[in-house]
Amino acid sequence: MRDHSSPQAGRPTAAVPLVGAQRSAPPHRDERPGLAERLGYLETATRRINGSLDLRTTLRDLGRSLVPALADAAVVHLRDPLPPVERDPGPPTALRLHHGHGTRLGRRSRLCRPAPGGPLARMLAGQAPYGPAVLGTPAADRLRPLLTELYGARTLGRLAAGTALLLLPLRGRKAVLGLLLLIRRPGKAGPARFEPDDTAMARHLATQAGLAVDTALRYAREFETARELQRRMLPAHLPQPHGVRLAHRYLPGERGAQVGGDWYDSVELPGNRVALIVGDVMGHSLTSAAVMGQLRTSAQTLAGLDLPPHEVLYHLDEQAQHLGAEQHLATCVYAVYDPIANRVVVANAGHVPPVLIGPDGTADLLDLPPGAPIGVGGVDFASTELPAPPGSALLLFTDGLVESRRRPLTTGLEKLRARLAAAHRHSPEHVCQEALRVLPPGERADDIALLAAAFDGIPAEDVSYWYLQPRHETPGRARRLAAHALRRWGLEELSETTELMVSELVTNAIRHATRPVTLRLVRTSRLRCEVGDDSPALPRARRAGPDDEHGRGLQIVARCADDWGATRLGAGKVVWFEQRLPTRCRAVPTRARDTA
Repeated sequence: MRDHSSPQAGRPTAAVPLVGAQRSAPPHRDERPGLAERLGYLETATRRINGSLDLRTTLRDLGRSLVPALADAAVVHLRDPLPPVERDPGPPTALRLHHGHGTRLGRRSRLCRPAPGGPLARMLAGQAPYGPAVLGTPAADRLRPLLTELYGARTLGRLAAGTALLLLPLRGRKAVLGLLLLIRRPGKAGPARFEPDDTAMARHLATQAGLAVDTALRYAREFETARELQRRMLPAHLPQPHGVRLAHRYLPGERGAQVGGDWYDSVELPGNRVALIVGDVMGHSLTSAAVMGQLRTSAQTLAGLDLPPHEVLYHLDEQAQHLGAEQHLATCVYAVYDPIANRVVVANAGHVPPVLIGPDGTADLLDLPPGAPIGVGGVDFASTELPAPPGSALLLFTDGLVESRRRPLTTGLEKLRARLAAAHRHSPEHVCQEALRVLPPGERADDIALLAAAFDGIPAEDVSYWYLQPRHETPGRARRLAAHALRRWGLEELSETTELMVSELVTNAIRHATRPVTLRLVRTSRLRCEVGDDSPALPRARRAGPDDEHGRGLQIVARCADDWGATRLGAGKVVWFEQRLPTRCRAVPTRARDTA
């Protein structure tokens, strides 16, 4: 194995330079570093080897600690595949060259499969390390078969005579994880060699390196577990309600950063409204990811109650106390968009403000009451209502997008606002892409969550809405109003089934209502009907007996509708159903355009 890197002339055959020392002319043997210098070197090298939880960085620092202080070159082979270190993985079946320092050998990721019962397999099974040995001497004969397995006879034959080799195992907490090969090249003074003190230091550092590799593998496994947990707790797909288009992005922190607790979500609400949520649990750990999952689930449940945004944050703050999340505070922004009223209501809990993009392309950071983070407790939140005309868009995001160690938050926010204002398109996908362009180069230490909503609205001519008094004649009037709206929309084909279902739902509503009942029909790519009353009791479909006078209404709705459901409101409920439009009418869309 010929080393193509330039040899360092004058390599001392006995002396070990201190870390960072420049080797020059070989010193006399009595100039060997003293005990204090060697202990200082070991302390510095140990601290350096254990200074990172990243495997690649650990191997790099190992090489820099050994070369040139203890050897001219160092090569690390690790098991392939890298094993789960929580249990004994058994003897390795393959080794892969992972790192080389001071030699071109590390430029090729060579795979070696130890022969069963061979010298390499015996060494990896826990026998004493081989070496040191000097090629061209009888002591090297015991090392040659092992090196032949690792590198091949042809490569081994190119090693210069007088080269000193030291092969050491890298032992983890449960098993041998790999091998460390140290190389000293012969110099002008003659063959190189590893003195007993050199070997003792190398063995100590190999022990430290094995434990550091074990730690890095454990951390990598925990990191991937936490990242997978976080990924599975985030929604894979968002709903696409009528009148709004949604897009999202999630970027985990760089490999060196721990998993965070950023999340995004969207929940469909009655009246074609949609809730938009982005939050960030403070801190980076597996616990942060778990708290994120709990808060996201609580936010979904609270959103389903159709409470005002500030009430959702208030109850989410209360829930955080029961979750024990006071040590993991979270920020959150919660918005509800109404595509019929073309309004958006937003509340903030210590989060970075969203950006609202107008139909004319202007972009503004929303001036919202900042609130306090969730988990503080006893804090009031406030909702702010804003116009959201068709053609506008809203971007919710976490602070990892705009804040870093080198850039303050205010600077990042202004860069984001200016970037979105200069964009030529405001589709949700394009808004996400433009927002990510403000990320500074270099390592990203925090997670990033984005949720973009393009507001298309639902035209007023596609909505019919009535208040109906809870009287016995009201179901008949509701049928007539529904039939009139369907004729106006050219949907007479749906009249028979729609009138029947409207009659059943209104009949059920007036039986329990004490205030006027609401009836709304909305035409989008589907026909949606909503009947609301002030009773919080949700209806449930049940099987009616042959002599029962009631209990068949929801069965009729379930059979005739393509979809149906019931949702609680703050002071009552809404029961709804949807029908597909006839084929000839399905080209009637809500406003879905890409604002130029």
